[in-house]
Amino acid sequence: MFTKKVSTKKQEILSNLGSPQTGENISRQTLFWLLLTNLAVLSPLFDKTTPWTLGICAICLVWRIGIYVGKVAKPPRFLVTSLAIGAATTLALVSGEIGLLNALVNLLILGYALKYIEMRSLRDVRAVVIVGYFLIALSFIDHQSMLNTVHLLGVTVINTCVLVTLYQTKQSWQHTAWMSGKLLLQSAPLALLLFLVLPRFAPLWLVPNMKETQTGLSDTVSVGDITKLTRSTELAFRASFQGNSFQGANSQTNNSQGNSPRNAELYWRALVLEDYDGLTWRQEVGIKKLQQDAFFLSPSRPNPAEQFTSAESKLAQDPKVNSAAPSQYSPNPQTKVYRYQVIAEPSHQPWLFGLDLAYSQDEGIVNLPDYRLYALRNVDQRISYRVESWPNARMDLQLTSRQRELNLKLPDDSNPRTLALAQQFNSQYPAPKQRLGAMMRYFNSQPFFYTLTLPPLGPQQIDDFLFENKAGFCVHYASALIFMARATGLPARMVTGYQGGEYNPQAGYLSVYQYMAHAWAEIWLEGEGWVRFDPTAMVAPNRIELGFDAQFDPEQSYLQESPFSPLRLKSLPWLNELRQRFASIDYYWSLWVLGFNQERQNKVLRNLLGDVTKTKVAVFMSLCIGLIGLYIAYSVGLFRVKQGQDPISERYQGICKRLAKHGIRRSPNQGPNHFAAQILSDYRHKAPKLCSLFSELTESYVALKYQDLPAQVYQQQLALFKTKAKALHWLLMRPNKHLK
Repeated sequence: MFTKKVSTKKQEILSNLGSPQTGENISRQTLFWLLLTNLAVLSPLFDKTTPWTLGICAICLVWRIGIYVGKVAKPPRFLVTSLAIGAATTLALVSGEIGLLNALVNLLILGYALKYIEMRSLRDVRAVVIVGYFLIALSFIDHQSMLNTVHLLGVTVINTCVLVTLYQTKQSWQHTAWMSGKLLLQSAPLALLLFLVLPRFAPLWLVPNMKETQTGLSDTVSVGDITKLTRSTELAFRASFQGNSFQGANSQTNNSQGNSPRNAELYWRALVLEDYDGLTWRQEVGIKKLQQDAFFLSPSRPNPAEQFTSAESKLAQDPKVNSAAPSQYSPNPQTKVYRYQVIAEPSHQPWLFGLDLAYSQDEGIVNLPDYRLYALRNVDQRISYRVESWPNARMDLQLTSRQRELNLKLPDDSNPRTLALAQQFNSQYPAPKQRLGAMMRYFNSQPFFYTLTLPPLGPQQIDDFLFENKAGFCVHYASALIFMARATGLPARMVTGYQGGEYNPQAGYLSVYQYMAHAWAEIWLEGEGWVRFDPTAMVAPNRIELGFDAQFDPEQSYLQESPFSPLRLKSLPWLNELRQRFASIDYYWSLWVLGFNQERQNKVLRNLLGDVTKTKVAVFMSLCIGLIGLYIAYSVGLFRVKQGQDPISERYQGICKRLAKHGIRRSPNQGPNHFAAQILSDYRHKAPKLCSLFSELTESYVALKYQDLPAQVYQQQLALFKTKAKALHWLLMRPNKHLK
């Protein structure tokens, strides 16, 4: 009997010290955390899973719940094998539709679920936890916002709880969660060090095709396409303008939004569409070929700054300028440049956004000849890039014969009434600028109506719009103006992008949403190049000057299909301010963490080390890793001179030492029960409270140390032991004449 008690005591001590579970049995606490982990790990990947994958995962989860409640046994191997074969077959059939990366993610999820259902040993549990960590890492491929990061950190804590339960079998769930969080917090210094020091290399491989639904603008535009985006509350991108965005003699801040342009100047260029067949606008074949070859042969476009440098140099060399009065000739009037940073949301498309005339020198971005910004890889993750925009720069002062022909082309037998109207303008206004002014005034003088509810159009769409319906959206007005301009011999094309932006005063940046999608016309004029004309400003000036919300009711547009969108809070000032504060946190996360590129890393290291050399970085890493190692060694007790007891025995011995200070000493060979009986006999009448507390403390101590208690009873006794020990601690701190 004595040997059995000693063996039990040794097992309890090892358990309390953190020894792992032995044998093949998995504790109920581990099974409980595994149920939570299975749901948590799969939650961020829900949108990547196929219905077949979800079905198999559900079967595995339900079976595991049955095992946990004791209703079913472990599944036979033939069932697991059958599920595996069925999963592999269905995945092979749909892999072409969902894309290679999604297929690989589904394969890993299925492996995780099947391993989860057939677990038989602690080794299997560890394998499931490791795969869980890998799935969490996969979730970061396209879930990188602040909110999703917090979500994934919570999932990591839950997954780590499974590991904790393998070593602490009788702790409460609160203690398990606390220990898991503590372990992750202890790993944070090493993670921060690696984040600061490891080089930022470009990916050495391309991410396999995800077959994600593309969001935002398309490279083809038909009537009504952009109106679909006006029902979307998704964020397209955010832009923050730098301090001195205006340069030149007349530089000044022009609005309350700091150094960003006015809303009427916020035309975010994304696509240029020059090919028109009467129904659809498309990109020109040549520019599409440049885009396809850009990864291997990047097209070049001069920096707009060169225009002003060249112009000012010529003026300086002109003798007329040198002899004239200073006010008669001046450098390029109000040479103005906007410098800003854009954080684009995942769109799974390669085009980027910038104000005219945009130019970016960031790696991985191409400045195309049609004055657009183009990413070498699809934007499958949030990306940050810097842009300079020169609003006074000219675009294509000379056109090639190919460009002129393409931008004058009209479909045969198309819109005869519009052609006749264009000829009237041409005969009345021979000068191109006067003619375009008359065309723009035509939209203002006639009873046109700007609407998101589009009336039906026949094959002659522009005729129906101009002469029958007189109601439409930006694409209608831009198409009509371009058609008339081409019909009178003026090269014209359509540009699509976004117009406007919501200013966030909390962090000083603009948010541009999908519902702000817009289309406008660019018409080529001799000596001026491509010039923007937006007939929408003639019909709905509030849409351009004040923004989308000034023209349309949000409830009838972008909020109509988004009942839970945070943009609904815009009508409540204090809730809207709270929304913008949360958005600012996510913005700074994107700016400081996701945007921590090689340049920012070098700047931080220079602040820490001065001149950055390999030797300094190696010494810095060695010192940091050494300090982290010393802390870990200290926390596990390697530097303690005397090996401590388990917490329960240590606390009991502490109470005994306090009793000794009051003259109540325990003999070395005296057991806990015998010592409690001695105190009860000697101090029953002198100190009844002490006797009662110490008897209850001893009872709990003996139960915890020498009895094999179920987990629930163990937790009850542990709580009682801690309560009595605390009460005795405070009682023995006060002097008591009855104990002498």
